[in-house]
Amino acid sequence: LEQRLDDIIAEFIADGPTEDEVRRAVTSNLARTIRGLEQVGGFVGKAQTLAEGEVLSDDPAFYAREFEALATLSPTDVQAAMQTWMTRPALTVILEPGERDAAYEEAASVAAGEDNAAERDRSAETLTISVERPKPAIGEVVSLDFPDVERATLANGMTLTYAQRDAVPATYVTMSFNAGSAADPVNRHGLEGLAMELFDEGTATLSAQQIAEAGERLGASISVGGGDDRSSFTLSALSANLAPSLDLMRQIIREPAFKPEDLERVRNQTITGIRQAMKSPQGIAQRTLAPELFGTTSPYGGVSTVESVGAITRDDLIAFKDSWIRPDNGEVFVISDRPLAEIVAQLNAVFGDWQAPATLRGEKSFAIEASSQGNRIILVNRPNSPQSIILGAQITPLDAGDPAFVAFNSANNSLGGNFLARLNMNLRETKGWSYGVRGGTQPRENAVVYAISGGVQADRTGDSLAEMLRETREFLTISGVTTEELERSIASEVGALPGRFETSPAVLGAMQGNALYGRPDDYFETLPDLYRAQTQDSLDAAARTALDADGFLWVVVGDAAQVRPQLEALGLPIEQREMEAGE
Repeated sequence: LEQRLDDIIAEFIADGPTEDEVRRAVTSNLARTIRGLEQVGGFVGKAQTLAEGEVLSDDPAFYAREFEALATLSPTDVQAAMQTWMTRPALTVILEPGERDAAYEEAASVAAGEDNAAERDRSAETLTISVERPKPAIGEVVSLDFPDVERATLANGMTLTYAQRDAVPATYVTMSFNAGSAADPVNRHGLEGLAMELFDEGTATLSAQQIAEAGERLGASISVGGGDDRSSFTLSALSANLAPSLDLMRQIIREPAFKPEDLERVRNQTITGIRQAMKSPQGIAQRTLAPELFGTTSPYGGVSTVESVGAITRDDLIAFKDSWIRPDNGEVFVISDRPLAEIVAQLNAVFGDWQAPATLRGEKSFAIEASSQGNRIILVNRPNSPQSIILGAQITPLDAGDPAFVAFNSANNSLGGNFLARLNMNLRETKGWSYGVRGGTQPRENAVVYAISGGVQADRTGDSLAEMLRETREFLTISGVTTEELERSIASEVGALPGRFETSPAVLGAMQGNALYGRPDDYFETLPDLYRAQTQDSLDAAARTALDADGFLWVVVGDAAQVRPQLEALGLPIEQREMEAGE
């Protein structure tokens, strides 16, 4: 491998790039810069771009000169630069995986039974202040102005949800289909994920490499993926190149080749990922929890296995596409600097004649199955683990489109929603047993899960879970939201809203979320008033209505020989399992 890398670099230095390679690189660079300039901060925003130019070249407008230089760049220029810089001696670092050697030692941690410097009464400590400088005044928070949303219907019947943003000359298009991993057949878990990976691996006329090259020439990118409830294709394009970019998107969505050789290659990659998840503590916990929480026959309870992915055929992929990726099962979301009428015309030019196949449209069944929720522990033995992963969850009665969901998330800011929440401050800052613990909602179209998770040092696993149980129970009974927590939550949520939708992709995601959860178009503009109306009592009621202190199913991944005796002291039923076999 090292020799081949050296050969490729040597060939490039000797021969230089082609004109097409240079133009593709220039266009891609230009497109990335244009997209980045939509935001003020960040690593590619206006502030960073201007500051970088000022610091490195005494010219905040250096980016404009850089564009001019790129526009005239030739293959000879690139080759000369490579010959100047890439012929210097190189540092080569090789990482060889293997077993830990005898000299390996875990970093020292706080052993059970020993004094912990973090466990102290911080309120009793006195800080000496030598100089106190005046604090800058906090300005008035501007109101969120979410873009106005318009709708249209394409010639193929698909609904188009559109908002105009003219900060940069770019267009974002998402085609979202009612599928997701919830569309997987019971005996073919992983089908949706494998199919979505293959859509951009080749079309009727283009290979994966040709797709990538076409995207570079246009300054466009097309991402393909999915979640629990939706499968989507998202195009990011320069508005000047929108028509050919949409045609590339059309080929990926409507004409996937699903070639056998591509299927086998992506299948092997997917199976490798599954095997890695079966060894990862976090992966083990997630794979254990889902079927226990929802039931194995629920669309949300399925877990991809080596066997299920290995059984998927090309016919399965075609059937998935015909059943789920079709115009009568999808909708379109667009953010663009171009007017709606122009967007509709361009979409109709490439998708207007798309008709649903004769096969029946796919349907999901969310019939309720008796799940295994309850105050119990599943311990998955992972020998010699230096730390344990704790994951506890329960299905709540919440609906992500309901105001009660907003109230619950605000209440959770006190329990587990951020760094200053009680779970993290206790286990990380006070006890020093964890790098971080969080609790939060995991919304789906047909269910909202609340989960608490964190990695803890192995010899404090039982103590850590005991603290999670105590903090949660007290929060839901005798120690609800405090005045300080309420004020901090309201200020944080209201203050953060205007900055959440600085970029077009953020607005695009928000529009999709509103559609998925049945929210109104102005949903985010209504949030400040909801936040400001919250009280300690209203947040306590929201939390206590949604959560049951005895309703958590706990999954612990760790060294059973060390961890089980600690867990037994908690008095909860324990089911011990071994890790899944990797083959």
